[in-house]
Amino acid sequence: MPIYHKLGKIPPKRHTVFEKPDGGLYYEQLFGTVGFDGMSSLSYHIHRPTMVSEIRGARDVSPKIAVEKNMQARLLKGFHAGPKDDFLESREPLLVNKDIHIGVAAPRKSLRDYFYKNADADELLFIHRGTGTLRTFLGNIDFEYGDYLIIPRGMIYQIDFDTEDNRILYAESFHPIYTPKRYRNWFGQLLEHSPFCERDYKLPAGLETYDETGEFRMQIKKQGMLHDLVYASHPFDVVGWDGYNFPYGFSIHNFEPITGRVHQPPPVHQTFETSAFVVCSFCPRLYDYHPKAIPAPYNHSNIDSDEMLYYVDGDFMSRNNIDKGYISLHPGGIPHGPHPGAYERSIGKKSTEELAVMIDTFKPLMITENALKLDDGVYYRSWME
Repeated sequence: MPIYHKLGKIPPKRHTVFEKPDGGLYYEQLFGTVGFDGMSSLSYHIHRPTMVSEIRGARDVSPKIAVEKNMQARLLKGFHAGPKDDFLESREPLLVNKDIHIGVAAPRKSLRDYFYKNADADELLFIHRGTGTLRTFLGNIDFEYGDYLIIPRGMIYQIDFDTEDNRILYAESFHPIYTPKRYRNWFGQLLEHSPFCERDYKLPAGLETYDETGEFRMQIKKQGMLHDLVYASHPFDVVGWDGYNFPYGFSIHNFEPITGRVHQPPPVHQTFETSAFVVCSFCPRLYDYHPKAIPAPYNHSNIDSDEMLYYVDGDFMSRNNIDKGYISLHPGGIPHGPHPGAYERSIGKKSTEELAVMIDTFKPLMITENALKLDDGVYYRSWME
């Protein structure tokens, strides 16, 4: 996300002496991506951020694949995934490939017993239920229903929930997550035709700074393994930072839909992009206003992508018998479209209150064992007349 931000105290010139008030130096760290070619931030720490005192081991958390080559439309009932206390344990990967892992989570407890870092993937958390605070070494972000939280790879974080009733759609992206390039000018500023702008972002605030040494447990995910380490100083010891690489939030309710006289294609709903998939937000909007418009989407074939749609709220105009938390998967190679009756009953309708998140991947998605437990098994027949 090309936008500059800073918090706390920083020296006037980078890579220069930055003295502590009581003597000694703050320790500078470059937090960057894509070698030295991607977005980065410079943070200043009370203690060396490199102090690992113990490595306790690792365990395999790779998704268990049940169907590697899928050619079946599926409907997963996401809310049937049971809640668990631990934030990481509650994650259930459902649809995966080498570019992205998509899953759901229902954590009951705040993540406070350890710190977490995903060293492989940017994380996208969509908050379906719950409120709380994402706490990171670069500042905190309050979140609520409808928020996307984008957490860059390598970000150390904890998360606080206000209640035990929390539901999250999450994606781990092995490619950087950006705002769509066509929404930005060549400086990186969002353009006038973009369905959102920089004012809509939830930027880090409330920088927590701890001057503590001791044992601080760190869980680091890398190459499908969850590594258990101990840091010798508190990971949140940053006194200031600036740059472009940091977590941020964006509410789906701040996405301003693009409409037209006839039905608009899915790219008008695009919210995020990578080189391997796109994320779209389907929001309440006015329907097409041509006098003979058919608001329901036309039948279409996903030849080059798999389509996953997560149903959040409202009236799912093109689908029958869909509830909150359901996930539909339409694999590339099979045409799909509105359910029987939906095409006809959409004619003359003026608006929709639907709310959904779509992820289209450019490589096929594999089905995990967790997903099969949530699969209704008959969705592929739901277009039969």
